[in-house]
Amino acid sequence: MTRYRLSIHIVPRRGILDPQGKAVADALHSLGFPQVGDVRVGRYLVVETDADSIEAARAAAKAMCEKLLANPVTEDFEIAAVEQS
Repeated sequence: MTRYRLSIHIVPRRGILDPQGKAVADALHSLGFPQVGDVRVGRYLVVETDADSIEAARAAAKAMCEKLLANPVTEDFEIAAVEQS
C-alpha cells in the first residue's frame, strides 16, 4: 500500500443561497474591487489515506465525499489532486 494525499474542494451548489459568499463579495466591493462578481465560500480538505493505486485513492476520495464530506443536496465537490505523499 502507498500513502496518498487527496485535495478536495467543497462549495455550495449554484442556485443555493451562500450568505457568507455574499458578505465577502460585498466587502470586496466596498474595498474597491467592483469587478468582483459572485463569490462562493466553501471548504478545502486535505486527506491522507493508504491505497493500492492512484485510481483506488481517487475512488476512495469520491466515496468519502458522497458519504460524509459533502452534502449531496446543497454542495458540489471536486477532487483537485491525488498525489503520492
